[in-house]
Amino acid sequence: MNVNSMIGPMDEFPIHQAPLPLARPTSSDRNFYDRCYFNAMSPSSDLVLITGLGYYPNLGVKDAYAMVRRGNEQTAVQLSDAFNPVGENRFAQQVLGYRVEVTEPLHRVRLILEATEGFAFDLVWNGSFDVVQEQRHLLYSGVKPILDAQRFAQLGSWTGDLEIDGRWIRVDGDWMGSRDRSWGIRPSGEAEPVGRPQDPPMEGFWWLYVPIRFDEFSIVVILQEEPNGFRTLNDATRVWRDGRVEQLGWPRIEIDYAPGTRQPIGARLNCTAPDGSPVLVEVEPHVGVPLHVGGGYGGDADWGHGRWMGEKWTRRMTYDLTDPEVAGRIPFGVIDHSASATCGDARGFGLFEHGSMGRHDPTGFKDWSNDR
Repeated sequence: MNVNSMIGPMDEFPIHQAPLPLARPTSSDRNFYDRCYFNAMSPSSDLVLITGLGYYPNLGVKDAYAMVRRGNEQTAVQLSDAFNPVGENRFAQQVLGYRVEVTEPLHRVRLILEATEGFAFDLVWNGSFDVVQEQRHLLYSGVKPILDAQRFAQLGSWTGDLEIDGRWIRVDGDWMGSRDRSWGIRPSGEAEPVGRPQDPPMEGFWWLYVPIRFDEFSIVVILQEEPNGFRTLNDATRVWRDGRVEQLGWPRIEIDYAPGTRQPIGARLNCTAPDGSPVLVEVEPHVGVPLHVGGGYGGDADWGHGRWMGEKWTRRMTYDLTDPEVAGRIPFGVIDHSASATCGDARGFGLFEHGSMGRHDPTGFKDWSNDR
């Protein structure tokens, strides 16, 4: 084979979307990525699992992570390796002992983590409803897109086994969760040179992502707002078991925070059905998993997605969330909460993902403190 060729195994299939070899992303932006995310939780358990895998072809890196919160302890296993966009078969998604097997596209997925640092699982995801294609997510710094991504989301259930430190947990019955796959441009790897400082400087970040599964439908709400409340992303969808899809308008959000904090203790999502009737989703957050404490998401001081860690690299991190040094980090990132919910007479369970940092006029936060 010509050493300068980018033709690889995937080019054998009729899946091209541009006049390029599949090894080459259409964007040369170093931050191009393709990643999946899963959560697994149960109303009858205080354990929450968050896990995912990502490819960063312009950085030559692929990585995966799995983290579990148990009580006040959060344990994360991180895996990273070199990625060859030309020679590697991305239909076989794998980072060392971590594998994602798509057994039935858009319906069934198997996740396997071979024993790594005392952590292992073999889990099967079954979609309960059709996937939701979310609106394109765009975010700029001046004229530069720092986020330009497409995602799909889905609610479903889990079966299988999870082991951590010799304790086996059977995952079945009421274990459920949500997943998403996203691709495009998103800050990845080592920090880029800043160039001219942002002017004016960023005053705040507010984010809300709520996928909830009910018996007959699922609801996915994803919102992002600027400090003055201007909404840069608004997507609210209800998917019925019979395949019907409804847009739920422009949700008005009310979040109750624990006094003196930004810790959500309750929320009301005031949505609107296509016929104009109100759709009220009341949510009670429970166990919270800070994604930036070992999970590699924005603000993680220990590790970041797409960062070059060397070949065949693994590490385990365990955090005491009551440790003042760790607790001080928690408010400055996005937190995934297991959550119960009601919508009329229907009762549901799912994810309440929220990040509120800096100024946000609609909720009264004035700056980076908790003053309102």
